[in-house]
Amino acid sequence: MSRNHWQAGTAVLVALGMISGAAAPIVIPAPAFAQVSFYDVPSNHWAKGFIEALAARGIIKGFPDGSFRPNEPVTRAQFAAMVRQAFNMPKIRSAIAFRDVPSNFWAYRAIADAYEMGFMSGYPGNIFSPNENIPRVQVLVSLANGLQYTATRPTSTLSQVYNDAAAIPSYALNSIQAATEKGIVVNYPNVKFLNPNQIATRADVAAFIYQALVNAGQVAAISSPYIVSLAAPDNRIVLKAGTLIPVEYEKAEKILLAQNEPKPVPLTLTVARDIAVDNTVVIPADSKIVGELRVANNGAQFFAKELVYADGRRIPINADSRVVTKTERITKGINIGKVLKNAVLGAAAAAAIAAVTGDRAIATEEVLLGAGLGTVLTLIGVFQGRDQVDLISVDPNTDLNLTLRSDLVFTR
Repeated sequence: MSRNHWQAGTAVLVALGMISGAAAPIVIPAPAFAQVSFYDVPSNHWAKGFIEALAARGIIKGFPDGSFRPNEPVTRAQFAAMVRQAFNMPKIRSAIAFRDVPSNFWAYRAIADAYEMGFMSGYPGNIFSPNENIPRVQVLVSLANGLQYTATRPTSTLSQVYNDAAAIPSYALNSIQAATEKGIVVNYPNVKFLNPNQIATRADVAAFIYQALVNAGQVAAISSPYIVSLAAPDNRIVLKAGTLIPVEYEKAEKILLAQNEPKPVPLTLTVARDIAVDNTVVIPADSKIVGELRVANNGAQFFAKELVYADGRRIPINADSRVVTKTERITKGINIGKVLKNAVLGAAAAAAIAAVTGDRAIATEEVLLGAGLGTVLTLIGVFQGRDQVDLISVDPNTDLNLTLRSDLVFTR
């Protein structure tokens, strides 16, 4: 077995405490207040965002002199110490006695723990090579394997991503493909060159670790031109902008609104039928769409905010209805029962009907949207003395069908 066949096992990434130094580095205790900026990481340094974001979260640390030493190489022993400090995983195997890691070696316990957790392995003959600088490819293999990444596309696509794909060791191809798909690869100074066999620097490792955290949803993404992006269209389903989403409103057949509704009217609609892309249902019937009716320019229009699935998942959605301008006239002596049958009212509409008809009970007995009783009673004075008022009349089961205004992207 080649010495390059360095493997990594299962692990869940929690945090990383970076250490460094010469032959016998010292683990620096976490300060009371984490140092975030470092004098040797200037504002234009390519890894500044990754380094400072991790430092702010207490995941990495610098040195007592205020430096970070971003270009310093990382040894296998130092990487083992990072793993020990970062992971709190159950031990999945018993430690072995590496021939080149004596019990008095500074990283003896860290190496043993990293091995027992299944995160790192040695070379044939029980050799660990603790002082050997670790190449970038080994760091990525460790993260890909430890986080159980699985490639979904053939490794032949790597040649389309990296100009030096031929330099990737054969044992690492699947792991590098998976790491690339997950977006954890960061290549400086040229995003097209992986430089797999180049020694990993502290800046490299910080960037890889941060991207792994992004992929796990634990931190926000940082914009960088050096992050390798490999779309995985096989895993993506796109519901295109312009798609029509039919909806229903279960509480009423009519919504009456006045032109001076005091604020947008909250409304939850129900998706009337399955919405599918290539025979895959992406929005099941009976899903909910939460949004609001806004009154403006002599009409009412629904604006969607969130799509809510039956299992409670919520995703933002950018969709709206057409502008509804149909009106219904309310006059004195009108058959109020007929007007209000299967209807709900906005606060101003309720006030208008109460003022014009003289039936104040409407303000307290009908279903109101968007405001409370106090608002309705206040608005009655606005309509006092009128003999008639025209209200916007919305049929939610026909007027509020939605048009998607931007793509919705789903993962299979």
